[in-house]
Amino acid sequence: MKYDLTIIGSGPGGYVAAIRAGQLGLKTAVIEKYDTLGGTCLNVGCIPSKALLDSSEHYHNAHETFAEHGIQLKNLAVDMPQMIKRKNEVVDQTCKGVDFLMKKNKIDVFHGVASFETPDKILITKKDGSTETIETANTIIATGSKPITPEAFNYDKKRVITSTEALNIAKVPKKMVIIGGGVIGLELGSVFARLGTEIDVVEYLDRIIPGMDGDCGKELMRSLKKLGMRFHLKHAVTSVKTRRNGVTVEMKPRDSEEVKTLEADYCLVAIGRRPYTEGLNLEKAGVMLDEKGRVIVDHGNATNVPGIYAIGDVVRGAMLAHKAEEEGIFVVETIAGQKPHIDYNLIPGVVYTWPEVAGVGQTEEQLKEAGIPYKTGKFPFKALGRARASMDTDGMVKVIAHKDTDEILGVHMVGPRAADMIAEAVALMEFRASAEDAARMSHAHPTFTEAFKEAALAATDNRALHI
Repeated sequence: MKYDLTIIGSGPGGYVAAIRAGQLGLKTAVIEKYDTLGGTCLNVGCIPSKALLDSSEHYHNAHETFAEHGIQLKNLAVDMPQMIKRKNEVVDQTCKGVDFLMKKNKIDVFHGVASFETPDKILITKKDGSTETIETANTIIATGSKPITPEAFNYDKKRVITSTEALNIAKVPKKMVIIGGGVIGLELGSVFARLGTEIDVVEYLDRIIPGMDGDCGKELMRSLKKLGMRFHLKHAVTSVKTRRNGVTVEMKPRDSEEVKTLEADYCLVAIGRRPYTEGLNLEKAGVMLDEKGRVIVDHGNATNVPGIYAIGDVVRGAMLAHKAEEEGIFVVETIAGQKPHIDYNLIPGVVYTWPEVAGVGQTEEQLKEAGIPYKTGKFPFKALGRARASMDTDGMVKVIAHKDTDEILGVHMVGPRAADMIAEAVALMEFRASAEDAARMSHAHPTFTEAFKEAALAATDNRALHI
């Protein structure tokens, strides 16, 4: 078999690239190691975690706020097996949707481990041991990433777990220690905290969600503390030991030798992810990796070998599903002779806790470091009518604009539906709008997005109306 394009990996980057290739008339194959399509995101990442986040938020609201809304409940309880079952059904439906899209776009799907024999020949080793070789004019490596699990943490998938195993815990734990105050740890920590688990987060740095604007980290921590989550910032984990029914985590402050101990039912390791290239035989193709194990690519996502590209978590940049999708489309359209474009500065980042966190563009810390003159406008959700009506008053919206030109340089928010609201900021920044442009747009009342308008007004000569 000979293909115009072969894509190794069927996560968001891979399957979206395949769809675009099918639309453009390229004879396309997808090779997937596992039995189901969708990669980490659909199977053990974005989709299942959001299903559990929503389920736990429903329970938390029923437990904490329904009475205030005038809704009385009796015998409220968590049915964890049912919660997991629903999550699995969501995953199954979503993965079947990808199967349908592959058929619709006439994509050939192979299940097995892909490895290069030459730059244009790929060997597929199937689960039963049989092999098949295909030829391809172009290849996209979209093999994603795996959780980082240092040997010292004794990762056993039972008591010391990653996000993958955390998605299938059948009984609500009493205590859990989370190593890492980033997106994955805080999202899953909030799931179990809402269900009643005591959560301790150990973070080496002096702040949580370090890649996002500092004000967002402060706002989110304030909200998560209300759930009962405890934070140990500027602490290093020195050892993780398993017991029969739990774990012992030892840590010490960065500036001290004092060892502290935490006991828990589980230890969730969430200190980041590493690019996954095992088994690809990249050396046979001549593809080069950097010091972090990432595939080296140029600004067009091309490797050093003509015809071989790489996208998503396996290359430099943020490990985001939508970043991988944009890169997949970018590469396919390039192969087809088009002139696509990606502005990496305008790829939003999101944390799906509640309140949600979202940001796009430059953070205040980045602008300070670069010496760019700026001004800021903030608006708290507690001053917003819609937020008071829904009892979602935690958080704020922050607009950062250039001090001289008023161009919006960054928008950062913590609040209800921030993950959806950030798209408005992305659209405006794509067209290089000013803070005043955003301030003069009519926003329906009452809505959460009015907070963005008010923050833009605050950045424009401090003109916010409702504070």
